[in-house]
Amino acid sequence: MRLRSDIFVSALLRRVFAAGGFAAVVSKGVEEAGAIFVRQRFRDGLETLYGPAPQALLGEEDRDSRLFEARLEKAEPEAVDEMLARERRWDPDCWVVELETDEIGDLLPMAKEGRP
Repeated sequence: MRLRSDIFVSALLRRVFAAGGFAAVVSKGVEEAGAIFVRQRFRDGLETLYGPAPQALLGEEDRDSRLFEARLEKAEPEAVDEMLARERRWDPDCWVVELETDEIGDLLPMAKEGRP
């Protein structure tokens, strides 16, 4: 069974704060199964946007997992705003979480490229 979105986001916030970073929920989505987008801000003003990994990148063992992929890397904030606006038009009930941390590390479970 997949972890609820609200519980995943709450745990993510706690882990970021425990690591010395800052995190905030910018947009709250559906508590049970809303898609989660993570906006990572860097000190130089650039941002990376992480979103749900496509089902094609998930293996059998990942079926019940919540995995992410980088949608934009080290992009201007306007580009991230634009991509999030497109995502919200398609799915208005998504979550947007903003992080201020230099390294994502193991905060987000990432999908591995080239999976069958």
